[in-house]
Amino acid sequence: MDALLEAALAARKHAHAPFSGFQVGAALEDDSGRIHTGCNVENATYGLTICAERVAVFKAISEGARKFRRVAVAADTGALTPPCGACRQILWEFCGDIEVLLVNLEGRSESLRLKDLFRGHSMLRSLVSLLLLAVAAWAEPADWIWSARYVSPWTPGGG
Repeated sequence: MDALLEAALAARKHAHAPFSGFQVGAALEDDSGRIHTGCNVENATYGLTICAERVAVFKAISEGARKFRRVAVAADTGALTPPCGACRQILWEFCGDIEVLLVNLEGRSESLRLKDLFRGHSMLRSLVSLLLLAVAAWAEPADWIWSARYVSPWTPGGG
């Protein structure tokens, strides 16, 4: 089995999921071949819960990594579990259109590109575009500069 998939499966064992019982592991490979792992960590507020994929990205960034090749996500589900919307945005912003490997405990796996997880969301794209235009219309010039830095999950490199 691929070392990245094995790392994600191993990281899953460290998950702290006392509320949902849903344990997820992630492994992110940087451009030098180093693997950064993460697991989901739940909090009673749920809003402060953090997914395995974001833990892996934030650990990698905090350890100096800046370019990434691929990410693996492991969960104990029959159907393979892709990253949630928040994780997709973080992955896109920090990793671009990387390879996403999904695996379950039965050893079933699949490989796809991150951009493929955003397909079919044209209504959402329209709503986000309208929201950004509305914010820009009301914003001070300095705020517009900040909002222009928003990385669109639908176009590599933004906007």
